[in-house]
Amino acid sequence: MATPLTSQNNEGSNEEQGYQEETNKRYNHIIQTLPKEKGWWFQNLFQCQGFWLPPHAVKSLLLLEDHFICNPSDVILATSPKCGTTWLRALVFATLNRSLYEFATHPLITANPRDLVPFLESYVYRNEPTSLPSPRLFSTHLPYTLFPDSVKGSSCRFIYVCRNPKDVFVSKWHFMNKIRSRELSTSLCLQDAFEMFQRGVSHYGPFWDHVLSYWNAYLQAPNQVLFLMYEELQRDPSVQVKKLAEFLGTPFSMEEENAGVVQEIIKLCSFENLSNLLINKDTNSDIIIKNPDFFRKGTVGDWKNLLTLEMAGSLDQATKEKLRGSGLSFLESV
Repeated sequence: MATPLTSQNNEGSNEEQGYQEETNKRYNHIIQTLPKEKGWWFQNLFQCQGFWLPPHAVKSLLLLEDHFICNPSDVILATSPKCGTTWLRALVFATLNRSLYEFATHPLITANPRDLVPFLESYVYRNEPTSLPSPRLFSTHLPYTLFPDSVKGSSCRFIYVCRNPKDVFVSKWHFMNKIRSRELSTSLCLQDAFEMFQRGVSHYGPFWDHVLSYWNAYLQAPNQVLFLMYEELQRDPSVQVKKLAEFLGTPFSMEEENAGVVQEIIKLCSFENLSNLLINKDTNSDIIIKNPDFFRKGTVGDWKNLLTLEMAGSLDQATKEKLRGSGLSFLESV
């Protein structure tokens, strides 16, 4: 007599649950063998192949190595934290899907960019990536060098945005303390955070190594990796959005440019517009990082309002030493 379908499903479900529990246990064991440091908020950071990662990112990296199958059409948007992640998500989503939506009823009006372009680290841990439409858009904070060869050796494309480290540090310190205040009774003082940042102990740090991982990949394969600067996006967004479209294989037609499509995308994705949408002011969520947390100032040069001249000089010197011989330099203004 055939086994009832419900019983088969239950058996399959139990087997899958058992496999997931065993995998999770194995990953947790690996994590506990890694060097660790106290993080900027309530989690420790673990050193994995030279980079300091939160525990969920280490698990996601292991999942990528074990299970993730990269599609040739995949587009991965990469940033070190607080380098324009939300802005990049919005710009790429709007550019790539511009023929599908009217600007007046665009998904970005009713959904946060992170809901439209999921974090690869979180998505592979909780969902089935094959369920996403092609081309699949992912966002990540992982350094390029940590990706499995199966991803780096594929024809998927990476878009990376870097930012001046002084602004990155200040933005990260504000962001982390905002999250930290919900879980802990104390804040992370500026001097302690500064010392950790300079040592490379920050989420997905060292910052300079993160940037160089994508810069070197861009130099080796400019058709696969697009390297952008936050300050240039601020200075001339029209040029940068056109560059995005070209890289994605969907250049703007003359008709689109004459119709103002490029400017409409820039306006839709601007900090002023996104930060004032109701969806991005909504704090009614069980997740740790709320939608408003992604929006603070979005400006260039805000470090001048917080860092001492000594701090700024120290970061400048570290940057000079780290980038020596790379051909890369950061912009100070727009």
